[in-house]
Amino acid sequence: MAMGQQRIIQGTVVSNKMDKTIVVTVERRKKHRLYHKVVTHTMRYKAHDEANACSLGDLVRIQECRPVSKEKRWRVIEVLSRGDVADVAPETIGRDIEKTAQVAPKAEAQE
Repeated sequence: MAMGQQRIIQGTVVSNKMDKTIVVTVERRKKHRLYHKVVTHTMRYKAHDEANACSLGDLVRIQECRPVSKEKRWRVIEVLSRGDVADVAPETIGRDIEKTAQVAPKAEAQE
């Protein structure tokens, strides 16, 4: 693939669980030619992230490149903006489960 033919697209990181690999979602909006309704097409690309710098929710720019692995044909050029993804602490989840467990025996006692 010649240097001038490499596509550059931007999208949102939806997964970074793999080592040096991220999954980027790219949405394209197009008007249907017959019904004139705007249709959203979503594509998912696996991209090579050499520095493991990307996290969930980041807006990134990726460029087409030679195959890095079986499914990776894109690499990260730059991180445009950092995403705000709320982390849920395990302690918070445990408290919710305990509250639910405490309510359940009372309901059984009334029957």
